[in-house]
Amino acid sequence: MPLSLSRRNFLKTIGAGGVCLATGRPLPAAKPERASDKLLDEIERRACRYFYEMGDPNTGLVRDRASAHEPYAPSAASIAATGFGLSALAIAVSRGFLERSPAQERVRTTLKFFCERADQEHGFFYHFMDSDTGKRIWKSEASSIDTAWLLCGVLHSSGFWEDPEIRKFATEILNRVDWEWMLNGRQTLSHGWTPENGFLHYQWDAYSEVLAMYLLAIGSETHPIPASSWKAFARPMHDYQGMFFIDAGAPLFVHQYSHAWFDFRERQDRYADYFRNSVRATEAHRQFCLSYSRQFPWYGPDMWGVTASDSSTGYRTWCSPSNPPDGTLVPCAAGGSLAFLPMLCGAVLQNMYDQYGDKIWTKYGFVDAFHPKEKWFSRYALGIDQGIILLMAENLRTGSVWNSVMSTPQARRAMDTAGFHAHESIA
Repeated sequence: MPLSLSRRNFLKTIGAGGVCLATGRPLPAAKPERASDKLLDEIERRACRYFYEMGDPNTGLVRDRASAHEPYAPSAASIAATGFGLSALAIAVSRGFLERSPAQERVRTTLKFFCERADQEHGFFYHFMDSDTGKRIWKSEASSIDTAWLLCGVLHSSGFWEDPEIRKFATEILNRVDWEWMLNGRQTLSHGWTPENGFLHYQWDAYSEVLAMYLLAIGSETHPIPASSWKAFARPMHDYQGMFFIDAGAPLFVHQYSHAWFDFRERQDRYADYFRNSVRATEAHRQFCLSYSRQFPWYGPDMWGVTASDSSTGYRTWCSPSNPPDGTLVPCAAGGSLAFLPMLCGAVLQNMYDQYGDKIWTKYGFVDAFHPKEKWFSRYALGIDQGIILLMAENLRTGSVWNSVMSTPQARRAMDTAGFHAHESIA
């Protein structure tokens, strides 16, 4: 079904009254596009708006979540969302959603803040911070994985902006992270550290969203961990209806996040083609959802996808028959896999938009989750949801995030140290 631009006024300026958001000037002429491309345009535009409007102008910290009906106010910020936000600013400039000067200044402000004022421990930042002070909140941990998502945005910024100050700040942030300390004397990285209890008991010792984190750690210029740590985390093989892929029984997002920044296409190490692995995991996830279509008739070939999300009963992590879905749908499940299965995942986003419209579609894009039968629709857009859809849509269309990140010496050194080599991917 074609996207109705008149119904949503998709190509109107969405930042009327704002400093410079979203084209107070005409967009460049474009070639005719399919309807799904028009939806992707607007998904990207609205996600970029989220990161600009929900980023604190003095710290750059991005709110973890926001209602589209409320203006920015200081609240809980996520360092993972802030990493996505740094990448969003580069995409916004490339696509003409935001003028270069204010975007560049916001990146500079953000990196300077993390260099000089944000609470940190051995270079690792607290999972959640107050957006206008950068102070730790909720007794959250200095998180290894969430710091990694921030660092991915920092690395992207270093590769994208030809700005000596941005690159200086980025280098300082990247080089300060003491990855050796986070090993805590083991072969695999700890989940994090708190002032009250020291290192958390859990290790990143099995395949999940860890690829980017371990690449950052072994590619560090100042505090690298040994290449043997890349070999140390388990890579359990999973079989779902004859589809074999590496998986430790985690939600779909673990197959997406590292691929938002690092380009694993036509590359493999001694263990796997990780891009193809995520393609298979997405295919299996689609079949997993379709197996519930009798129980939840709104699930179908073009309407599927769950991952870690809110629900009408609270936060859930749907991922396997032992933790089955309850009929909720999560747009970022398919949206975050756009680069893996473009047509199938694009059809889901198009159908969600067409069928549920303003119930799930806001000025920031799709809400976190919804349940059609219960008529429950989340009030919130989440930074990490908007971020993974945005980056994967942009990588699908231009590869620009991959290109910027892979142009950096840190990414090249990490891939070489981990033993990646080029090969022709087999579908």
